[in-house]
Amino acid sequence: MGARKKESAERHKEIRKQTAVAKLNDVPTSPRKMRLVADNIRGLEVNRALDILKYTKREAATRLEKLLRSAIANWEVKNESDRKELESGNVIVKTIMVGQGRSLKRIRTAPQGRAARIRKRSNHVTIVLDKKTKTVKEEQ
Repeated sequence: MGARKKESAERHKEIRKQTAVAKLNDVPTSPRKMRLVADNIRGLEVNRALDILKYTKREAATRLEKLLRSAIANWEVKNESDRKELESGNVIVKTIMVGQGRSLKRIRTAPQGRAARIRKRSNHVTIVLDKKTKTVKEEQ
């Protein structure tokens, strides 16, 4: 049983070496607005994703572009010998997750002397980069 666990741990370690992660917490944008931009780059090659984010007009795009650049830098540090993979377009945005962060609750005046609650939402974004896996069609 011990040999199987060791083998599994080694395989998991190799997988983690190939991937790079970058996180951005408590972004003062609603998760829905961030997901609209994140959906545009999910699964794309990193250079193409940077181009898309650069020319997207939404405010969330600038934050995601900076985060993607951080993930690319993390990938370069982990894979110094494979820098050519980045230039040749073999590194993709494997996953991009946008989760809900904390909401700041504020009060605004409402008609007839009432008070209405405002929720200023925030989110957490996580990007995972990985090398492209070759499919059966590409090998033939």
